[in-house]
Amino acid sequence: MTESIATPVVFVVSDSAGETGESVVKAAAVQFSPIKIDIRRATYIHDKQGIDNIVHMAKKVNGVIVFTLVIPELRDYLLEQAVIQQVITIDLLGPIITNLEKVLHRPARHEPGMIHQLDEAYFKKVEAIEFAVKYDDGRDSRGILKADIVLVGVSRTSKTPLAMYLALHKRYKVANVPLVPEMKLPDELFSISSKKVIGLTIRSDKLNVIRKERLKALGLAGNANYAKVERINEELEYSASVMSRLGCVVIDVSNKAVEETASLIEDILRTRR
Repeated sequence: MTESIATPVVFVVSDSAGETGESVVKAAAVQFSPIKIDIRRATYIHDKQGIDNIVHMAKKVNGVIVFTLVIPELRDYLLEQAVIQQVITIDLLGPIITNLEKVLHRPARHEPGMIHQLDEAYFKKVEAIEFAVKYDDGRDSRGILKADIVLVGVSRTSKTPLAMYLALHKRYKVANVPLVPEMKLPDELFSISSKKVIGLTIRSDKLNVIRKERLKALGLAGNANYAKVERINEELEYSASVMSRLGCVVIDVSNKAVEETASLIEDILRTRR
């Protein structure tokens, strides 16, 4: 009998938004798939009390603390308390800042949150993310008219994660529309330029595996109609006919990561400017 392993907990501690630390932890966690890691973000920590609370929680669950504190006093205090409480810590920024100070022969500014200064680019990113959430999965067809990019495809072709990636990293306003044979297509989809529409397709065998895993994650039987090859082929044939009517570019995402597909979309948009 295999011994069950408790879900490891990683606390991402920052004196700013904590996005950098969380991104690094997620990137590292992928290397241990399918093991799940519980990532808990503790942001805008500006005093010793906040650090005491985090160290105490990490000690309680035998967790790890990953931090991006740029204020030296807070960083040193966290390291000190972690040693006392025997909590593992990983300093993401400290060694980099220290070595850059040596190379550049000047001290760092040690100001938290500088990477997220509220400039025009930052607000555009926030606006794009909110747009992707609001107009996800065909929730409101009015978003099609306002979008920079409209993604279309059957269920589980990475429309939502792709929309969020393009919003977060490229600041595009992205709407996505699921293609389901039984669902009426929004009129707005045929009133915009085909240059704004990107069709996403996938091999039926790949989609079969993905949908079975999705059903399993939901605690449902893997033989549901949603994951049957016959149903998948029907949906893919329907989506191909819709994309042909739209006259849009079609990308096969069968063996592509979200980042790779996003890069292809950027290249397509660049050639059309």
